[in-house]
Amino acid sequence: MKSLVVFAHPVPESFSASLHQAVLDELAHKGWEVDDIDLYKAGFDPILSEHERRIYHDEPENIEPVKEYVEKLQNTEALFLVFPVWIFGFPAILKGFFDRVCVPGVAFKLSEGKLAPNLRNIRTLVAVTTYGGTRLRAFLAGDPPRKVVTRSVRFYCQPQTLKYLALYDMNRADHTKRTNFLTHVRNEIKNL
Repeated sequence: MKSLVVFAHPVPESFSASLHQAVLDELAHKGWEVDDIDLYKAGFDPILSEHERRIYHDEPENIEPVKEYVEKLQNTEALFLVFPVWIFGFPAILKGFFDRVCVPGVAFKLSEGKLAPNLRNIRTLVAVTTYGGTRLRAFLAGDPPRKVVTRSVRFYCQPQTLKYLALYDMNRADHTKRTNFLTHVRNEIKNL
């Protein structure tokens, strides 16, 4: 199966980087074809320019500035998002990826003001993330990242399999808690 991993964390020795590597390792063990985008290493520009906003609805011109990323999304069967949650949101670079790459004609079709999913090639959607705060704090804040993945991104893909794997209370997570979560992530991917 073709898989695309999108990773968003600037620090190579972070726990998020360990999660990213665990995802890559397990996909390799499964024998899946892996395309890996480390947004920071790739120097992805998250800023939606004035020009891009002006051509946002103009297909196919709207994909030209991010064509290589669009092609990766359109040619995958499984999408893995690995990121930390900061201030109950995505890292800016990942939010910018969604803003610039998930445009009309790519993530969705827009006809007479109505949306229709357009990434139906993606049959598996998995998010692997960490939160500094507790699950309760995330819930009270509305947990926007969970909602974006499990509602918006899910809508674009209509996947058969959806997993949102989150480690909460990372600010107080000890070695055992982090190790257990890594094991959990590995097992979830093994069982896909």
